[in-house]
Amino acid sequence: MRILSVVGARPQFVKLAPIAHAMDGRAEHIIVHTGQHYDEIMSDVFFHDLGIPAPDYNLGVGSGSHGQQTASMLVGLEKVFQESKPDVVLVYGDTNSTLAAALAAVKLHIPVAHLEAGLRSFNRRMPEEHNRVLTDHAADLLLSPTQVGMDHLATEGLADRSVLVGDVMTDVLYRVRGSIATRNEPLPAGQSAGAYYVCTMHRPDNTDNPARLKAIMDSLAALGKPVLLLAHPRLKAMAKSHGIDLTAGSLVLSEPLAYPQLVNAVANSAGVVTDSGGLQKEAFLLRVPCTTIRPETEWVETVELGWNVLVDNDFSLLAGAVERPAPAATDAVPYGDGHAAVRTVDALLDAFTQ
Repeated sequence: MRILSVVGARPQFVKLAPIAHAMDGRAEHIIVHTGQHYDEIMSDVFFHDLGIPAPDYNLGVGSGSHGQQTASMLVGLEKVFQESKPDVVLVYGDTNSTLAAALAAVKLHIPVAHLEAGLRSFNRRMPEEHNRVLTDHAADLLLSPTQVGMDHLATEGLADRSVLVGDVMTDVLYRVRGSIATRNEPLPAGQSAGAYYVCTMHRPDNTDNPARLKAIMDSLAALGKPVLLLAHPRLKAMAKSHGIDLTAGSLVLSEPLAYPQLVNAVANSAGVVTDSGGLQKEAFLLRVPCTTIRPETEWVETVELGWNVLVDNDFSLLAGAVERPAPAATDAVPYGDGHAAVRTVDALLDAFTQ
């Protein structure tokens, strides 16, 4: 069987890593990189550090508006699918690359499988919410990471094509966590274990409103420990245009980290502040308290278990949330046992082998 994976952003590269390993010897695997994240630290380094084979195709789409980016991907992916003739197209997560690949495939009558299906924020302001809902309803096989995701799919009438496989990001995080423990990975420059916070911020609702972004950064700058701000290109661009200083007070401006270094930085931190879906979950898996600057989360288990606190409009609450003590220990495993990739490949072969 020929399975074609489409990825384009760093969370998708993380999800691709265990899938690529699980495909070995079981199926022909073609990898297409749309180029949605195109600088080295957001792309090439991830492939190298996670042991992912080089992409068979790279569309080099780059940045642009949602319409420009999605349209460019549609054109490029249609040509790739016609040339490579996959038996199934596997899409990951909730980016423009996800939706473009699903649309291009269904128009060519190629089966689509969606990994990380069923997640919902119920916030229709989020582009990701539209991407994931539209992809789920277009796909032929829905591979869900959690029981909550399965329940959402059932509510939407999609239960008969849904399979609970677990979270493949758990697979790769467990593997990377083990490898950094054996090689004594250094901490970020100038930081001491347990004496700093890690922060990422990239969602338009947080970056595009000057008053909101300034309130967030002012609150972080006033914290009692250094805040390692791993600045996504979008954050730096918007802060510059708004005249907001990303080095004020406790803020320590840094480039994004390669995935093993990110895991190490989070594991040794006092806490995480983010609007990233993936980092919320990674903090939970590493048992590091997380504060999420959003009104909702797709990963509701992190909140229910006490490891994640949501802060939205009242940023006077941010310091108390970030500096809170760690919650009670838990051995809950809502995101699986680290073998989701094998179950994903099993499901693909069961569903699409002729």
